[in-house]
Amino acid sequence: MSMEVSLLIAGISLAFALYSGISNLKRNSKADTQKDTAAMTMVLVKLENITQGITEIKSELSVMRKDFQELHDKVIINEQSLKSAWRMIDTIENKIAGNNE
Repeated sequence: MSMEVSLLIAGISLAFALYSGISNLKRNSKADTQKDTAAMTMVLVKLENITQGITEIKSELSVMRKDFQELHDKVIINEQSLKSAWRMIDTIENKIAGNNE
């Protein structure tokens, strides 16, 4: 009879140990899943912020290219105007030099 009681106690202990182990595994699995989800969410948010930053940089670069092209065009116009002004100055100098001789 004492053998049966000890076997009964051993069986109950084994069942409780198995139940505790399985419930701990499930709990740990849920906690790991929640941590992984939080980490992935943080990574996604940071990637979204990086994407927005890159979009803003591209937009600013486009505006800068446009401004640079406008400045380039103005420099060309100024160079042509300067060239024309030097021609006029040379013409005037030649006329003045011709009148003085």
